[in-house]
Amino acid sequence: MTTTEAGADAPSGAEEATEPAVAEVVTDHDRGIHGYHKQKDEHLKRLRRIEGQIRGLQRMVDEDVYCIDILTQVSASTKALQSFALQLLEEHLRHCVADAALKGGAEIDAKVEEATKAIGRLLRT
Repeated sequence: MTTTEAGADAPSGAEEATEPAVAEVVTDHDRGIHGYHKQKDEHLKRLRRIEGQIRGLQRMVDEDVYCIDILTQVSASTKALQSFALQLLEEHLRHCVADAALKGGAEIDAKVEEATKAIGRLLRT
C-alpha cells in the first residue's frame, strides 16, 4: 500500500518524527536506601565498640586514672570515629553521588557540594 492509498493523514513509521520517551532514572537513593545500607549491621557493631571506648573514658575519669592514659584512650576513640566517618563518606560517594551522576543535571552539583562540605567538616576536627 502506498502513502496515497492509505490516505495523506496516515503516518508512516519512517516519516514520523516523534521525540523518544525519556525514561526517568529511579535509583536506590530515591527509594530511601542509603549507601551504608548493605553494611548497616557492621556499622552498628563498630559504633557500639566506639561507645564502649567512650564509656571506658568515663570510667577512667571516675577512677582517677593518670591523665596521659586517658589522653591515649581519647586518641584511640577519636581515630575510631574518624575511620568510621571515612568509611561512611566513601559509601556516600559510591552510592549517593553516583546515583546523582546517573540522573545528571543540578542534582550532581548539589551532591558534590554536600560531600565537599562534609569533607571540610572532617578536616577541621
